[in-house]
Amino acid sequence: MGFSTFSSYCTVGVGWKSSSLFTPLNSAPISCSNGGNQRRKFVAPRASAASSDPLLVKAARGEPVDRPPAWMMRQAGRYMAIYRKLAEKYPSFRERSETTDLIVEISLQPWAAFRPDGVIIFSDILTPLPAFGVPFDIEEVRGPVIQSPIRSEEDLKKLHPIDLEKLQFVGESLKILRKEVGEQAAVLGFVGAPWTIATYIVEGGTTRTYTTIKGMCHKAPHLLRSLLSHLTKAIAEYIVYQVESGAHCIQIFDSWGGQLPPDMWDQWSKPYISEIVRIVKQKCLETPLVLYINGNGGFLERMKGTGVDVIGLDWTVDMADGRRRLGNDIGIQGNVDPAYLFSPLPAITDEIKRVVNCAGTKGHILNLGHGVLVGTPEEAVAHFFDVSKSLKYDSQVDGYAVGAPSLVA
Repeated sequence: MGFSTFSSYCTVGVGWKSSSLFTPLNSAPISCSNGGNQRRKFVAPRASAASSDPLLVKAARGEPVDRPPAWMMRQAGRYMAIYRKLAEKYPSFRERSETTDLIVEISLQPWAAFRPDGVIIFSDILTPLPAFGVPFDIEEVRGPVIQSPIRSEEDLKKLHPIDLEKLQFVGESLKILRKEVGEQAAVLGFVGAPWTIATYIVEGGTTRTYTTIKGMCHKAPHLLRSLLSHLTKAIAEYIVYQVESGAHCIQIFDSWGGQLPPDMWDQWSKPYISEIVRIVKQKCLETPLVLYINGNGGFLERMKGTGVDVIGLDWTVDMADGRRRLGNDIGIQGNVDPAYLFSPLPAITDEIKRVVNCAGTKGHILNLGHGVLVGTPEEAVAHFFDVSKSLKYDSQVDGYAVGAPSLVA
């Protein structure tokens, strides 16, 4: 697909220019107030310090940027040969994701190879579970396994407030990543949304049907509300802890929210995410929050209502349609189909340009519509980031321009 042909898809003023890799920016110490807790960590960057913020943070806040920042969900993982070699030496995923030195090493592998605009901590949405009373294992074939699911009032008594001391490896890793990356890229933390975490806790692990927890919505709604409320408090504290430890930005994964009918999501997921956003914004106002749901085409407007700063689109949503539905007052992230990275490089280039043009010149973070697939060629990942750094917004086009083609040759 030629560039002039491509420009007819979505016309928002994106140019194709060469660019170098990152130029180090002046870093500024940051902190986040957490009420009575006296731990001295980082201060969330204020808007007045925006000039020293990483590109991704600026884009997430809707501030002017000259190109879309880019990172990939699951950008550290099995598609990289260097990761597979390390995993042979340390075969336990729990060890790899709960040991500070290994977390840092794995998180920095894609940074060293591709220089993305976001460096996400290598962790798992289930990592904090033992810190509030839910032990779990990860088996090679079955994946996450919770031996004692919570399905009764008696089970609920096992839960306790989150003990952040048990998650020091997360805080230490984020501190080190912040020092290693500086302000050249955003350090990203993440959590699972209460509904998604609850699916594992109630079902006892992964599931294809979600029948137990969906049944609980009707058979034991008070029990489920109690569980979700407990998770909400724990996850909000965990987010603040990550920000205090150095995370520039936090992504909330409601990975299995899309398994609910939209009206059920309004009842069983949205209120708890909204409460997390409210709590975090009280303490870390300037920290952008991203919300991602797998299969979110029917949820976009509902997701916006949670108060997050950025909505992640999966690849089943047309980017232009997503922007129209969400409007211009919120950021969007995504949404190249991960399978595109198995295509010839020119096809990847065309798709990146299409997505960026349809997203607009403000508030867009380039990403995949889901995580990097196992077996993805590293050459394709490198090309993805090279293309993202070569794109330049046309400075003559403001906001989300629509109309005559405005790409810069």
